[in-house]
Amino acid sequence: KQWYQRRVREHDTNKKGSVITVAKIAGIQGAKHTSSLIPLCHQINLSHLDISFTMDAQTRTISAQCEARCTGQTGVEMEALVGASLASLTVYDMCKALDSNAVIRDTRLLSKSGGTQK
Repeated sequence: KQWYQRRVREHDTNKKGSVITVAKIAGIQGAKHTSSLIPLCHQINLSHLDISFTMDAQTRTISAQCEARCTGQTGVEMEALVGASLASLTVYDMCKALDSNAVIRDTRLLSKSGGTQK
């Protein structure tokens, strides 16, 4: 049960650094640059951005979640989705040597408040 978490911790010491730390930085950078990655997405001044991770040794999964907020009258769901996606891609990149069958899946918006809702 602890094999995957132990291997990820061991993998933390690779040349790229800590898997979780590097993935968190990538997610934050990605969320901040959403407007340059997605056409017609306007730049937003984010007031809060956090990337968190949950590891499950039994299912051998690492989940990334991004929470974004702004004070303007617009939604930040694209920033949150980009942040979580880039964090997940970074975990994949840094752990692909541990498991060549790794998969990224189920990227979705968990909740939204403010902005335009339909």
